[in-house]
Amino acid sequence: MQTVVRRKKKPVTGIGGDNRFRFTYCCFYYDFIARAYTVNGESMLPTLHHGERLLVDKISYRFTEPARGGEIIVFKNPANQKEQFIKRVIGLPGGDKILIDKGVVYINDQPVGEDYTLAPARIGFSAQVVPENTYFVLGDNRNNSEDSRFGRVGFLPRQLIVGRAVWRYWPLNRLAFIFKPEAFQAAF
Repeated sequence: MQTVVRRKKKPVTGIGGDNRFRFTYCCFYYDFIARAYTVNGESMLPTLHHGERLLVDKISYRFTEPARGGEIIVFKNPANQKEQFIKRVIGLPGGDKILIDKGVVYINDQPVGEDYTLAPARIGFSAQVVPENTYFVLGDNRNNSEDSRFGRVGFLPRQLIVGRAVWRYWPLNRLAFIFKPEAFQAAF
């Protein structure tokens, strides 16, 4: 009979081996830094399609405010905060005057040349100033989007914004960073 001596394995510790650290890191990352989202619906066509997957930056807006110029954001629906919507920021708090007339969006009486929408909006919006601490958001598919034109969303309170869409990672043939449209880069 042969005696087998087995050494006791040392537990793997440190940054790569501690499962508690990994779990804590993942929870922190998911809650505060970034999160994956799946587009559900057609309100952002043609920019975003149903089923596409996005990485949403949740940390930037802890230090800065959403900028004018069409940033795409994820936010909690004011009417049901268990639901989350994805839309484009059009108007900023405390001063931007928004009007939608005959399918054309006006910000502070200046028409926005929107080449990123599916079609002009059939439903208008009378001229209103965006109140303090709120934003005016629209879907790119203006005729199939529940957005700031409607009472269920209305002017979006700042505290309901979850984050900014920064990267489309699925499907792979549409892999891309998400940038502001050119219409907003020069005019405003």
